[in-house]
Amino acid sequence: MFSTGQWMFALFFVIAFVGIMIYSYRKDISLHKKYYKGSFWVLIGFLFFIGLLVVAKYFLKN
Repeated sequence: MFSTGQWMFALFFVIAFVGIMIYSYRKDISLHKKYYKGSFWVLIGFLFFIGLLVVAKYFLKN
């Protein structure tokens, strides 16, 4: 399905992409702490809402 060269490129791309993402996050970690304080609670609220939708769908289906 894929040639050896395509697999090598995909592997290199994934490793490089993850490496650059880690480097960028480490570089901006002080800004994240300053400007995105409390965003964890937004994530928790979003996941809770999705959970409520799943539970409602389950109970309304039966």
